[in-house]
Amino acid sequence: MNSKCYCIGWSLVAGLVASVLSWPSLAAQLTLDEALRLAENTAPSLTAQDARIQAATSAAIPAGELPDPKLLLGVQNYPIGGPNRWSLDQDFMTSQMVGIRQEMPNLAKRKARIEVADAAVERAAAERQIERLNVRQSTALAWISSYSVERKNALFQDFYTENRLLSEAVRSQIAGGRAQPADAVTPKQEAALLAEQQDDLLLQRAQARAALKRWIGAAANDTPVGRLPEWPIDTSGYPHKLQHHPRLAAFAPMTREAQAKISEAQAQKQADWSWELDYQHRDRQFGDMVNVQFSWDLPLFPDSRQNPKIAAKQAELNQLEAEREAQSREHIQQLENELADYERLSRAVRRNQESLLPLAQEKVELSMASYRAGTGDLNAVVAARRELITARLKQIDVEEQRALTSARLYFAYGEPSQ
Repeated sequence: MNSKCYCIGWSLVAGLVASVLSWPSLAAQLTLDEALRLAENTAPSLTAQDARIQAATSAAIPAGELPDPKLLLGVQNYPIGGPNRWSLDQDFMTSQMVGIRQEMPNLAKRKARIEVADAAVERAAAERQIERLNVRQSTALAWISSYSVERKNALFQDFYTENRLLSEAVRSQIAGGRAQPADAVTPKQEAALLAEQQDDLLLQRAQARAALKRWIGAAANDTPVGRLPEWPIDTSGYPHKLQHHPRLAAFAPMTREAQAKISEAQAQKQADWSWELDYQHRDRQFGDMVNVQFSWDLPLFPDSRQNPKIAAKQAELNQLEAEREAQSREHIQQLENELADYERLSRAVRRNQESLLPLAQEKVELSMASYRAGTGDLNAVVAARRELITARLKQIDVEEQRALTSARLYFAYGEPSQ
């Protein structure tokens, strides 16, 4: 008796523990906002972009500075013949020299180098904005897909419950002589098909979590909770915001950088110069000396040297302007496609909610009522149930597709920039 009570007690404890562990509120949960926060704080690609900005900022510090001075050491007028050969102090012309030389690039060149470096910093910051958009948008898309898979999977509990009720109804009909014994197989076939569909969902779940894990790591294994995001979509205002898309906005610093490189190439036509100061030590009987000299570059052959470089930099600027126009047209096409698709999906969601789902549910109820009354066919019931299952899954599909399209539009044109 005690042993039996002991076993029963352990069964109750085990059941309680299992219930607690399976309770939804205690499971690890992941909201969309948390996923976005994790992605922005931990995405390696953003860390790489931050390092790139730091590198460009550090490189800009010395951009306009003068080159390092050069230390000069040597011997001048060292005799290798005559009576004073191989001597450092016998000939009055021989001296030991120490000096310094400073090259002085022209002002236009130094100014252009500063502009190139500053534009490179701005370009790095713009490219980080592009990557931030990519990270946040991709994270949202992956979360929406993962959340939608979980919604579908939850529906299958209802499907299995309804399948058991169908099985009971069929057995009741067979017992009452209003159905054939072979009808008992039909609910089992439906259950097997449901299990097959759920296997596909398990694959989709694994794929969705793998996509999300790319952006937020192990937290992707947590259960997505909440609801599908409903961002405001400004269908009339987005075309006016097109040029502010990060990928198009990045062309502004890229263009400034290209223009600064043209200025730097043009500055090559202006002469650089340098100065040099030498101190020359000789024997005391001759006295020490100081030497000062200046030198200038002579850009005498621009057609074969400076002009081709200027033409190359101008061609790069032309290429950049053409690429910007090409991307602008591509984004116009994408925006118009996305807006049209969003409108289509919004209509599909309303149609499913207001018409297709209620009609499919009504068809199942009418078919089941006829079957129980002995005037309907079981195949009609099963067909109607399949239509209802398809309609319920399709409802999640269209809501998911609308949310995905909404995310692409919102992050590209609606989210405030940082």
